[in-house]
Amino acid sequence: MTTLAERFEALIPRLETDRLILRGFRPDDFDHFAAYSASDRAKGTGGPVDRNLAWRGFCHMTGHWVHRGYGFFVLEEKATGNALGTCGPYFPEGWPEREIGWTLWRADAEGKGYAYEAALAARGYAYDILGWDTAISMTLDGNTRSELLAQRMGCTRDGGFVHAQFGPSTIWRHPARADLGDGGMEAYA
Repeated sequence: MTTLAERFEALIPRLETDRLILRGFRPDDFDHFAAYSASDRAKGTGGPVDRNLAWRGFCHMTGHWVHRGYGFFVLEEKATGNALGTCGPYFPEGWPEREIGWTLWRADAEGKGYAYEAALAARGYAYDILGWDTAISMTLDGNTRSELLAQRMGCTRDGGFVHAQFGPSTIWRHPARADLGDGGMEAYA
């Protein structure tokens, strides 16, 4: 007999890139998410926060799929099965527009191109499957790594936004699907 969590995960599309599986959330992902949320690494996403608030954030991400029909995927490294972070199309209440967001939970995953690989697949999914014409990515002011990733993806600065909880952010506009042609879209299965 499958659990409700297993049935839920099975409803989330599964994307694959060369090195990653983008999949639905599993209950055992929470410990990784909570560890990230409690660390200084979470400053770019509103942290650090305690386990109680991490649980709320974790449930927010799974609930986003229920209420919007899309959301963050968990990034799983194919070679090891390790959960590395999240990435995906995102549009919670209070956001100015639909976003492609990313977070790496583990410091040892940085600098290897995982976020870039996942974000290209997520953007391809948003454009090709969800039918989005454009998307933004928001970075908290001072989050240099995410700013560089947005630029690498071809995004351009498109103003700012002050989020009630997270504070000042920069809006990065992704190239429109029509402007990408066949290039710039990561293959996914």
